[in-house]
Amino acid sequence: MTRENSELGNITPHNIKQLKRLNSVVFPVSYNDKFYKDVLEAGELAKLAYYNDIVVGAVCCRIDTSEKSRRLYIMTLGCLYPYRRLGIGTMMVQHVLSYVEQDGNFDSIFLHVQVNNEGAIDFYKKFGFEIVETKEHYYKRIEPADAHVLQKTLRNKGQTNGIIE
Repeated sequence: MTRENSELGNITPHNIKQLKRLNSVVFPVSYNDKFYKDVLEAGELAKLAYYNDIVVGAVCCRIDTSEKSRRLYIMTLGCLYPYRRLGIGTMMVQHVLSYVEQDGNFDSIFLHVQVNNEGAIDFYKKFGFEIVETKEHYYKRIEPADAHVLQKTLRNKGQTNGIIE
C-alpha cells in the first residue's frame, strides 16, 4: 500500500455524515451540531482524507485570535486504525502546514492531545510541535481527563514577516 492512493477532499453537506461517523469511531469524545456547521464553512481548513476512494480520515481546523495572536487550532485530525502508518496523517498535517505557510500570517499552530496518547504526541513532535502546557480536567467523561497542549511556533509574538516590531 502506498500513498499514491490517498488524497484530500472537501467536506460538503453531501458527505458531512461520513465525517460524523469517522469522528465517532476515531475520537473518544463526541462533537455537537455547531462543530459540524462550522466545519462546513471552514473551506481549506477542513478536509476528508480518502484512501482508494474510501473516507479513512479527516482534519478540521479553525482560526483562533485569542491571546493577542493569530493561531491555527487543529480541532480534530484522525485516521481509522487500519489505515494508520500509510502517510495519511502526514498528508493531513502537511496540508495544514502548507495552508499556514501560504497565508503567512499565523503565529502558531496548536491542538490538544489526551496525556496518555503517546502515539499522537510522538507523531506531532515529528513536525516540530512541542508540549507547551498541560490542562487538567480538559476532557469531560473520558479518562484520563487531562490534555497536553501541543504547539508549533511559526513566529515570535511581536514579529511580523520576520521583522521584530
